[in-house]
Amino acid sequence: MALAARKAARRGRLLAGVVGRALVRLWGRDVMLYVGGVSFFALLAVFPALALLLGFYGAVFTPEEAQMQAEGLSHLLPIGARDLFARELTGLTDNSIRVISAQSTLAIVIGAYATHRGFKALLAGLNFIHDEEDPHGFVGFNLLAFVVALATFALATVISGVILVARIMGIGEDMEIQGYGWVDSEWLWVSLGLVLGLSCVYRYAMSHRQRVIWPAAITGGIAAAAMALLASWASAFYVNQISALGATFGSIGAVVVFLIWLSWSVNAVFFGGALATEIEMVLAKDRQKSGLKTRSLKTGAPHRAFRR
Repeated sequence: MALAARKAARRGRLLAGVVGRALVRLWGRDVMLYVGGVSFFALLAVFPALALLLGFYGAVFTPEEAQMQAEGLSHLLPIGARDLFARELTGLTDNSIRVISAQSTLAIVIGAYATHRGFKALLAGLNFIHDEEDPHGFVGFNLLAFVVALATFALATVISGVILVARIMGIGEDMEIQGYGWVDSEWLWVSLGLVLGLSCVYRYAMSHRQRVIWPAAITGGIAAAAMALLASWASAFYVNQISALGATFGSIGAVVVFLIWLSWSVNAVFFGGALATEIEMVLAKDRQKSGLKTRSLKTGAPHRAFRR
């Protein structure tokens, strides 16, 4: 019993140390510059991306079905930002398919610029948090940002499409009767998409020298997804219960709410990267110690570093 208690205490101290060091990485004075850059370009890209998605869905589904899907995803946003999102949706869906398609063409130009710059800022921030000493070159870094942005858009389209098809076919209602109403839940699919997408970003895009190991990347992805969803709830609670931003900022209060939510979500992504980095370092040290112990046992020579 005492041995188990000591092991549990040791694991608790190890976990607290990993989380503490990850927070130190996150709170570095230069990280906030990356957070601001990603948040700005995300704000610039989100509504062109929305018009692009509506144009894409308009070619497959009716505008009403596309609006239904976008309104479902808007429930992930704080109330103030949700109102801004809803107003933009109403303006887009009131137009004809031809007008939406024309807006989608313009959205490609504006959204592509903002999205590419935003992902460059995101990857640069993750490289900085991971202490990359050998970053990508100019061409390689821009190509990597383009690939990550394209994969993110494809993943978002697939996830939103799954939810939309489930709702149109009435799968959610049938499942709800049988106790499986969570099948068409936005929170479930967005959470799975965040974990999958962020784990892959941490694994393949955060380090140039060598890939981040899967256990660290997946743990970071889970933590970042949980914190991003928590940021949505915390933003709504802050706006509704603590600070009435509408009285201070007037008509741009919804934009301020949206920026607060974006900045907290970006911080969650960076925290996941910092946590993955710290976990990777701990596991690397453990493997190194295990290798030294194994060599010491094979040669019969004691290793001073492991004497108590």
